[in-house]
Amino acid sequence: MTEHARPSDSPVLEVRGLTKAFPGVRALAGVDFAVRPGEVHALMGENGAGKSTLMKILAGLQPPDAGEIRVDGRRVSIPHPHAAARLGIGMIHQELLPFPALTVAENILMGDEPVARLPGWVDRRQMRARARRLLARLDADLDPDARMGTLTVAQMQTVEIARALARAARVIIMDEPTSAISDREVEALFRIIRELRRDGVAVIYISHRMAEVFRVADRVTVLRDGRRVASQPVTELDEARLIRLMVGREVAAAPRSRARATGEVALEVRALGRRGGFRPLSFTLRRGEILGVAGLMGAGRTELLAALFGLAPADTGEIRVAGRPVRIRHPRDAYRAGIALVTEDRQASGVVPPLSVGANLTLANLRDYCRAGWIHSRREGRAVAEQIRRFAIRVADPRQRIRQLSGGNQQKVVLARALLTRPRVLLLDEPTRGIDVGAKAEIHALIGRLAADGLAILLVSSELPELMRLSDRLLVLREGELTGERRPDQTTPEEILALAMPAP
Repeated sequence: MTEHARPSDSPVLEVRGLTKAFPGVRALAGVDFAVRPGEVHALMGENGAGKSTLMKILAGLQPPDAGEIRVDGRRVSIPHPHAAARLGIGMIHQELLPFPALTVAENILMGDEPVARLPGWVDRRQMRARARRLLARLDADLDPDARMGTLTVAQMQTVEIARALARAARVIIMDEPTSAISDREVEALFRIIRELRRDGVAVIYISHRMAEVFRVADRVTVLRDGRRVASQPVTELDEARLIRLMVGREVAAAPRSRARATGEVALEVRALGRRGGFRPLSFTLRRGEILGVAGLMGAGRTELLAALFGLAPADTGEIRVAGRPVRIRHPRDAYRAGIALVTEDRQASGVVPPLSVGANLTLANLRDYCRAGWIHSRREGRAVAEQIRRFAIRVADPRQRIRQLSGGNQQKVVLARALLTRPRVLLLDEPTRGIDVGAKAEIHALIGRLAADGLAILLVSSELPELMRLSDRLLVLREGELTGERRPDQTTPEEILALAMPAP
């Protein structure tokens, strides 16, 4: 049950028969969709269902091939984001679009900077004050003068939310807005959504987290394969029915991981630490084992993986792979040692958007497909085709640009590329972030198969149920310190959270 004012009956934004196709893929096929003032309307569907394409059209980032868009009943054209902003449509993107060299305040008020008395000059004092007020609404403790490039993913997403609020939009599109923010920031966001609803602002909410949808949404529209398959009040749905509508089949939850036969130690960490990231800690990871890392945002989980992969090398301690000490100061050192990483931010450090799917797949071990300095196209093509088949990557052609793929298929490419390096140890940082329930089940099954085949996996996830189901053992970090080690079948989520929560 949600708390909200009754929305107006007339749509503030409506699309009719919207169609969009890319080479070899029909993203939208005659979609109808409408959102009313004061309504939180959830848009659901698997990756590749057409959700992001529909939202990009409404935000002026892509033109439709056919169909019409109406605002307050009037047919409009949205050729670019400025036109969307003038119509009162704002968007918080799942894949963040910051200006890393500019400050937090400059990012929040980009294009709407307060003008000083002298023409052509920006009133920076007023800009900082406005940014502070917007951040305070989100209960975010961020310095308006901090450079965006120095922020974490969670902090950057908070700035994106503040930027949308600054525009006083009549319709705000939120594409996976909680995928990288802490529980405290999520609660602040839900409070803002309630305020927006009371003010008559329409919110289009995209999320793969079912609990959020049932908590905040008034209505749900489901897309599947580019078509609308349902649109009804959230009170008429339950989780099982919603999943069936999204995937067109039953999806069983991944069973809790059973004890696997593990082999020799693949990775050993001795008193590893990094100033400002995590305190010295020690652990071992065996072949065929999934070792989960739990903790709240800022606990040092991502920093630990970054140190093991050489993105932000450790200051102290020792890393051993297969019993041999290794020095990892750069990702190439990690690859040579047999360590591969799937990062938490697909767009910033996972895929190379202008390149093709095939080029993205072989990028990490391109030398394997070269002869005398030239790429052996046939050999590379065979490897690419095998990975596309193995990971069921939905792509029209290996030469298709990876940016044209859905987020779930992009994530499969990133996973496939990591495995092409034939690692002994696989580091997974939020591997199912922004992935729909169907793709998530596939990736869970894949992780289990990789472990069964003898791969050692270190798994970081913000979703505790995911960690509890997949992991053989759990490490818990709190504010950069290792506070405990537990077996999922011998503990409870409450105990894990107690270990992860900061001391009072």
